[in-house]
Amino acid sequence: MDPAQLPALMAFDSVARHGSFTHAAGETGVSPSALSQTIRALETQLNVRLFNRTTRRVALTEAGAQFLERVRPALAALDAAFDSLDEARDHPAGTLRINLPRVASELLVLPHLAEFTLAYPHIRLELALDDGLADLVGEGFDAGIRLGERVAQDMVAVPLSSEVRIAVVGSPAYFVRLPKPGTPDDLAAHNCLRYRFLTSGGIYRWEFAQPGNAQRVFEVETQGSFVTNDLRTMVRAAEDGVGLLHVIDDYVREQIEDGRLVRVLGEWCPSFPGFYLYTASRAQMPLKLRALIDFLVMKRREREGR
Repeated sequence: MDPAQLPALMAFDSVARHGSFTHAAGETGVSPSALSQTIRALETQLNVRLFNRTTRRVALTEAGAQFLERVRPALAALDAAFDSLDEARDHPAGTLRINLPRVASELLVLPHLAEFTLAYPHIRLELALDDGLADLVGEGFDAGIRLGERVAQDMVAVPLSSEVRIAVVGSPAYFVRLPKPGTPDDLAAHNCLRYRFLTSGGIYRWEFAQPGNAQRVFEVETQGSFVTNDLRTMVRAAEDGVGLLHVIDDYVREQIEDGRLVRVLGEWCPSFPGFYLYTASRAQMPLKLRALIDFLVMKRREREGR
């Protein structure tokens, strides 16, 4: 390999991850047009098209995907080699890429982000908000955060929260128009705000448990006039009286306490294992990841008074 091609390969990896020249340009610190020229020059040198481009989308070609699969581990190894120089001096540093859902970001990370960045100024923290299940290794992530029930058993997982509980909520104005549901079957007569997964395209089915028997969890397929893939938008719609929302109760605790949202079906709403940070292996865990884990575990202990 010509060492002069290394910047182009790094640019190639960035465009592939972001699926956008504009977003990749923000990461690499060059203009989108300069980045596009770099990729075209690389394609000319390799004599192969790496991306299919339209005015709205940038996607890997089959050859580009195969090339990326072989290049990405080498780039990751180079990045790790540079990070190891700092780690040899017991100095956590480098880019730390975490894949997590919005609810985990807003509840567990964002409240402490300023403190973390001040404590570890040489760590570049990149959060990829994704409610699906990412391929950590294949997509170049150092770790992920998910509810315990969604973490594969072969992963190394560290708990970041206690159990979480589901809440079904609606606004006072909504319940002026419609009676409160007494059982999940009553939801058939209600407008339910529905969440669509971007990765699978499926609609989330609301989960409930038989009162007095939390182990008997079952799913309900709801109907409603509004579907989105953004939880914050769903909360706003619920506050505005559009419909009922099924969500982790910590995410709407403030709205419940101040009366903007009213909880219903409480005895039918189960608890689930809390959030875990997970990674593929503990072997030679980089200091930057160990620093984040220790920090988030410390924040959990502070929240729970331990």
